[in-house]
Amino acid sequence: MTYANFIDSHWLMGPTHSLDVNPSDHDDVVGEFTRASADQAEQAVAAAAAAQPGWAALPGARRGAVLDRAGDEIAARAEELADTLAREEGKTLSEALAEVRRASQIFKFHAGEAVRNPGEFLPSVRPGVEILVGREPVGVVTVITPWNFPIAIPAWKIAPALAHGNAVVFKPADLVPASAWHLVDILSRAGVPSGVLNLVMGQGREIGDILTGDPRVNAVSFTGSTAVGEHVRASAQAHGARVQLEMGGKNPLVILADADIDAAVAGALDGAFGSTGQRCTASSRLIVDETIHDRFVDRLREAMAGLIVGDARHADTTMGPVVDEAQLAQDQHYLSVATSEGATLVGGELLDRPTNGNFMAPALLLDTDNAHTINREEVFGPVASVIRVDGLEEAIAVANDTDFGLTAGIYTASLAASTRFRRASTAGMVMVNLPTAGVDYHVPFGGRGGSSFGPREQGRDARDFYTLTKTCYVFGQ
Repeated sequence: MTYANFIDSHWLMGPTHSLDVNPSDHDDVVGEFTRASADQAEQAVAAAAAAQPGWAALPGARRGAVLDRAGDEIAARAEELADTLAREEGKTLSEALAEVRRASQIFKFHAGEAVRNPGEFLPSVRPGVEILVGREPVGVVTVITPWNFPIAIPAWKIAPALAHGNAVVFKPADLVPASAWHLVDILSRAGVPSGVLNLVMGQGREIGDILTGDPRVNAVSFTGSTAVGEHVRASAQAHGARVQLEMGGKNPLVILADADIDAAVAGALDGAFGSTGQRCTASSRLIVDETIHDRFVDRLREAMAGLIVGDARHADTTMGPVVDEAQLAQDQHYLSVATSEGATLVGGELLDRPTNGNFMAPALLLDTDNAHTINREEVFGPVASVIRVDGLEEAIAVANDTDFGLTAGIYTASLAASTRFRRASTAGMVMVNLPTAGVDYHVPFGGRGGSSFGPREQGRDARDFYTLTKTCYVFGQ
C-alpha cells in the first residue's frame, strides 16, 4: 500500500514515493509514502486559506469536540500507534507508548482550550467608552515537524492551531511519515472540515519554501535544526508571517558535591540516553564537581553497561537504534572529533545484532572542557560529555557558556544552591534533581538564544502564537 497526501479532504498521490524503513531492521518496510509536488503544496495552502474562515466561525465548543474525539481515538489505539512509531523512529515500545499517550492528552487539553479563550472588558479613560480585548485566529498555519517525536510534536502544534480556529498545512519529517499519516487520518474522521487540515509529505528542499513563503500563510511553527530554522524564518518573515522556531540544544546537567549520587546517575542516564539521545532536551553536557567526579563517572559507566541496545520493539531493549545511517555517521563523526581534541571515549562502538539496524552503544566522553567541539555543537545522538568543575559558581559559568538555551538541570541537596542555579541559568527551562529531558503538556515549552524563537509552545501559552489580539472601543448609546 502507498499512503497518500491529504489535501482538501482528498487523498492524493504525488509524483514520487519514499520507503519508510525500520531503523531496527532495514529489511522491514513500514510503508511506502507519496511525496507531494510543488503544485500540491500550493494546492494545500489554497485549500487551507479557503477553509479557515468557516472553521474560525464555528463555536469553540464544536472545534473542541473534534479535538476531543481525536484524543479519544489516539488513546484507544495507543498500542497500535506505538508499535508503528517504534518501527519507524526506533524508540523503545515503552517510550513510544508514552509519546502516543502524550499526544492524546494534548488533544484533550486543547479541546478544552477551544472554549477557554478569555478576553478582557475594561473601562476607558474617557467617559461612556468601554473596551473589549479579545483573541482571533491568526489564519493559515504551516506546521513543520522533526523525526524524533513523530506524533507528540505534531500534536502540540496542530491541536492549539485548530482549537483557536486556524487552518493547518502539515509537513512531517520525511523519515517518519507513518505516525503523521495516522494522526491526520484520525483527525479527518473526528470531523475536521474539508481544507482545514492538509498533509503534504516530502522533502523540505522541494516544497518547504512554498509552505513558508506563500503570502497566504500567516504563521509557521517549525521544530528542527538551527540551520533549517533560520531559513524558515527568513522565508516566512519576508512576507510578514509570524514565526515560531524550536531548534537545537546543548543542555547542561550539573552534579554538585552534595548530590544524591544514585539519583544523579539515574537522571544523567535517562537524560543523556533516553530516546537514544535523540531529543533537543537531552542532557548532553554533564558538569560534575571535581570532588565527586571520579565516583560519579564510575557509577555512570556501570549504569551505561547495563543498557540493552537492540530492536526497539523487543521487550528487554532499553535503548533503541539511531534513526538512520546518516545520523549514525554524524554521531560517529563527533566521537572522532572529540577524541582528536583530547577526549577519552567510553563506549560508542557500533554493535552487531541479529537484524541489520543502526545500533550504537551509548558513548561517554571524559576529559573534555567547554571549548571542545563536542561541548559546543549538538550531536543529537546517544553521546554525553563530562566536564570537571570546582564548585557551584564555576558550574553556573560553564552551564551558561553556550549558544543554546533550551533546558538546564542540577542535582544538589542544597536549597540555596538550587535557588542560585535556577535564578542564574540562562536556559528557558530549569530542572532541579530531575533530568533535563521530560516536560509536561500543560505548561510552556521553549528556550532562549539559539534554541528558540517566538512565543512558547504548549499549555495555555500556545494561544499567544496561534491567535491575534484585537482591541475594540465602544461608545455607549
